[in-house]
Amino acid sequence: MLDGLVAVVVVDLLAAGVLVILGPRNVARRMASIRRPNRLAALFEPRAAEIVPPALNPKTQRVLVAAARLANWLRAHGHEDVAREIRNGAARMTGNEPAGLYALQTTLRRIRVVNISDSASHERLKALVGELRTAVQDRFEQLELLPFRRP
Repeated sequence: MLDGLVAVVVVDLLAAGVLVILGPRNVARRMASIRRPNRLAALFEPRAAEIVPPALNPKTQRVLVAAARLANWLRAHGHEDVAREIRNGAARMTGNEPAGLYALQTTLRRIRVVNISDSASHERLKALVGELRTAVQDRFEQLELLPFRRP
């Protein structure tokens, strides 16, 4: 019994020493800033501060899918530089969509120079480039980025 009483006194003296070191205002402020959950389930619910990326426009998604297909095909056939430029243009679309579209359009102009000796591979390249070109043009028209011709 005496040992228990001594232990309680020692713990109380240590707590009092910590309070003196930290200062009563500082301790009161920290205690007030601690929020207690109202219920146990609040601990397992997702926080409101989690950021969810905005949903992409379907035509933008189509551009990104076509760009990924073409970049993967080019990379598999040894055209690393062009594939990297396509991936960079597609990545740029998430932050600044018009700049990404212009970068993809510029890269599509460079693909005309790529030489493919196999006719089946050449046809596949033409199909993938055509798919990406169509998707980029559709998104350009939707965003009204194309210069309008005067009648």
